[in-house]
Amino acid sequence: MIYRVAKRLTDLGLSSAAVLVLAPAMLLIALLIKAGSPGPVFYRGERAGKNGRVFRILKFRSMVVDAERKGGFSTAIDDPRLTGTGRFIRKYKLDELPQFFNVLVGDMSLVGPRPQVLFYTNKYTGEERSILSVKPGITDLASLYFADMDSVLGSGDVDARYLAEVEPVKNKLRLRYIREQSYLLDMRILVETAFKLIGFENVTGLNVSPGKSKANG
Repeated sequence: MIYRVAKRLTDLGLSSAAVLVLAPAMLLIALLIKAGSPGPVFYRGERAGKNGRVFRILKFRSMVVDAERKGGFSTAIDDPRLTGTGRFIRKYKLDELPQFFNVLVGDMSLVGPRPQVLFYTNKYTGEERSILSVKPGITDLASLYFADMDSVLGSGDVDARYLAEVEPVKNKLRLRYIREQSYLLDMRILVETAFKLIGFENVTGLNVSPGKSKANG
């Protein structure tokens, strides 16, 4: 109970501060998106939230309109659906900034398993179903492990590669988070994420390799 309250208060405090500080940058990104390609500023895709409740994740649009109808769920490094502005904001994770609003309304947390499309969550079996027992987050262990997902997937049939090689590893890390979740772990993930964005790694000694136990960091 204390952990849940502390986690929610941290979500509200840090997300509110982030929105206020980043408002000018978010406005500039919105203007660049509108100037660069026709369509809305935001992408609002369906994702599975806590207990499987469907919500709409908020991102800055990085692809052409109706991109999901023109290709798969995963994004190749040379994906033709990406806009010029979209390539830039994805590279620096700027497309994720609107998710602070998802946190403020309670659909997401700052830290938790990254929200997935229903295509993948419908495939969960056994212990994997516990991934949906917590709110999804902006960042998690898998986000740190796969920090440059576009490069990991490369080009070609990226959906098949993601399903076979990436999703199983992500699920291991998601399950590790479920087993080990604590306020301290959340703070370490947040610190690691912030420093990774500016080029520093392993500042807290957190081991993000799949399969590692709590005793291993």
